[in-house]
Amino acid sequence: MLVTGGGSGIGQAVCRRYLALGARVTVLERSHEHADALRRLGGDLLRVVVGDAMDGDSLAETLAAARNDGGGLDHLTACVGVFDNYVSVRDLTAAELESAGEEMWRTNVLSSLKAVNVCYEALKAARGSVTLTLSESAYRPRGGGVLYGSSKWALRGVVDHLSADLAPEVRVNGVAPGGTGGTRFGGLRSLGQDSTADRIAGRDERIARSNVLGVTPRPEDHSGAYAYLADPSAARVVTGIVINTDAGSAA
Repeated sequence: MLVTGGGSGIGQAVCRRYLALGARVTVLERSHEHADALRRLGGDLLRVVVGDAMDGDSLAETLAAARNDGGGLDHLTACVGVFDNYVSVRDLTAAELESAGEEMWRTNVLSSLKAVNVCYEALKAARGSVTLTLSESAYRPRGGGVLYGSSKWALRGVVDHLSADLAPEVRVNGVAPGGTGGTRFGGLRSLGQDSTADRIAGRDERIARSNVLGVTPRPEDHSGAYAYLADPSAARVVTGIVINTDAGSAA
């Protein structure tokens, strides 16, 4: 398995779940700090490559590492993402909007498409699968600002179109987590958003009030959905769908 953005938050929880199930996991992670933390999980089943998911050479290196370890690639999970800290277009200059929009699109949408592009032939050979990471923001205006939400709406369309485009050899699905506590979800560098989502005051309480279960999900709460979609037996006929792990915020 290959995971982009697996060094922290939901991505790391997904890697932990895959490893617990006995899968070989190769991770592409931009942050040296997060990569070191992931390596401390230990074990011969894990490989970590430090690099940018927008860089073709880094993606190719990660794919090569995955194939060298296991001989092939049966699954790709894309967890790379950036948050917008709920910024409104009303508060941005035209120049800020352009740079922030480009950063958001490249990080949240194009990085997933590039990963699929690089990994496609290997996935095709294995009749493998892809899981993309969406958000409750892909369905309703909550869980982020308009830049973040529109990028996740775009990924919802990517799941629909890729599931048809890559059929019948490769299954494509998504997971749409609701608001999640305990993550170090970074903001837009182009706007100087240095703080992470977990530092936004009162966020965990607002999340719990926004869903019918009255809970604040943790990263590991979403990992079971990823494990199911990656399972070639359990999800053999599942493609083009998104599992909402949002504690009922859609209800």
